Amino acid sequence: MAPRLWRRRKNRPAPDAMTLVEHLAEIRRRLVYSAVALAACGVVAFVFYPQILAFLQHPYCQVHHPCLLYVTGPLDGISVRVKVATFGGLFLASPVLFFQIWRFVTPGLKKREKRYVVPFISVSVVLFTLGGAVAYLTFSHALAWLDAIGGSGLQQRYDPVSYLNLIVLLMAIFGLMFEFPVLLVALEMVRVVTPSQLSSWRRWAFVGIVVVAAVITPSSDPFSMLALAIPLYIFYEASILIGKILRR
Repeated sequence: MAPRLWRRRKNRPAPDAMTLVEHLAEIRRRLVYSAVALAACGVVAFVFYPQILAFLQHPYCQVHHPCLLYVTGPLDGISVRVKVATFGGLFLASPVLFFQIWRFVTPGLKKREKRYVVPFISVSVVLFTLGGAVAYLTFSHALAWLDAIGGSGLQQRYDPVSYLNLIVLLMAIFGLMFEFPVLLVALEMVRVVTPSQLSSWRRWAFVGIVVVAAVITPSSDPFSMLALAIPLYIFYEASILIGKILRR
C-alpha cells in the first residue's frame, strides 16, 4: 500500500491542471491536518494549564500581591481552563497551520516567487512573535497605570476571563501591527509606493501611527500606546531604507 500511496502522490497533477474537485480535496486535506494539530496541541495546553496560566498571570503578579484571579460561579474554573487550552493550542499549533497554508499555496508559485515568499513568511513570524513579546513585557506597566487611574478607593479583584481576554488581545494586536514593515516593503516591491514618497509622508505617518496606536490599544494606557507607536515608526523608517536598497 505504501508504494501505491507514494506513486499517487508523485503523479499528482500540477496546480494549474487540477480540477475544482481536486482543489477542494486538497483544501479538505489541509483542513483535516490543521484540525488534528489544533486538537492535539489543545490537549497538551489543557494538561499544562497551570504553567500557561502562571505565564499569562505573571504581569499581574508584578503589580499585585497576592495575584489571585477571582471566579464567581462553579463553572467558571472549567471555562477558564478551556479558554487557556484554546489559546495555548492555537499558539502551539501555529507552525503546523502555517506549514499547511504554505503546502497549499507553494505548488502554484513560480521559482522566482518562492524566493520572495520564504523570507517574507519568516520575517512575518519573527515580527509577530516580537510584537506579542513587547505587549507581554509592557503589560505590567499598563496594569499599574490602570489601577492608579481608578484611585485608591477601588480594590482590584480581577475576573480571569476579562484578564485573559485583555492580555491575549493585546498580544495579538501587537503581533499583527508589527507586520507593518512587511506590508510597506511589499508595496514598495510592487511599486505601489516608492521610498521617496514614504519619506515625503514622514510627518503625516508619525501622526497617523500615534493615532492608530491610541485607538487600537485595548487597555487605553500610555505605556502600551508608546510601546506600539515607537516601534511602528522605527519600522516605517526601516522600510524606507530597505526600499532604497531593493531599488538599487
